[in-house]
Amino acid sequence: MDEKVRLKILGLTYSQTQTGSYALVLAEESGERRIPIMIGAFEAQAIALHMEELHPPRPLTHDLFKSFAKAFSVVLKEVNINKLEEGIFYSELYFYNGEDIVVIDSRTSDAVALALRFKCPIYTTRAILDKAGIVLEDQEEESEETNEELSDSIEYSIKDKSELEALLIEAIAEENYEKAAEIQREIDRRGFKK
Repeated sequence: MDEKVRLKILGLTYSQTQTGSYALVLAEESGERRIPIMIGAFEAQAIALHMEELHPPRPLTHDLFKSFAKAFSVVLKEVNINKLEEGIFYSELYFYNGEDIVVIDSRTSDAVALALRFKCPIYTTRAILDKAGIVLEDQEEESEETNEELSDSIEYSIKDKSELEALLIEAIAEENYEKAAEIQREIDRRGFKK
């Protein structure tokens, strides 16, 4: 079994490439790698409201789910981002009902929203970090360039091989060789065969 790595939530950014989408950025707790995960506006709102400690007048779906679980003495013990296929992250919720651990599949965005509400840890595997983790060159200096680099890294990390190859061809046609080099580095990093 692959080693579990604990993650922390760094924040949310609006996607420059997918209208109405956001990138949820998670980072390994004891390291420099970050995992960007594309999520929808509703899930981003549910995460952002809880991170900002804002309470809507009526409970959101994730709040309702927590209230329901609490009413029946069920606790979310941990979230595990356990699979990455074609740019899509898959997660499992580990619930404890007082006697047994029950594992339920979940979208990663919902899993993170619930983890915030239950104050439980979020984990992934070393293999997923190796495959999807990105490291920014200079994490100490937050600038427009660093944010742009994160945005580009997020964009490339969620693409599959054919999408990356199409972006590479487009960058070369536009004579944007710096962008082409970044895309080629992502292709090489992920070990896609030509």
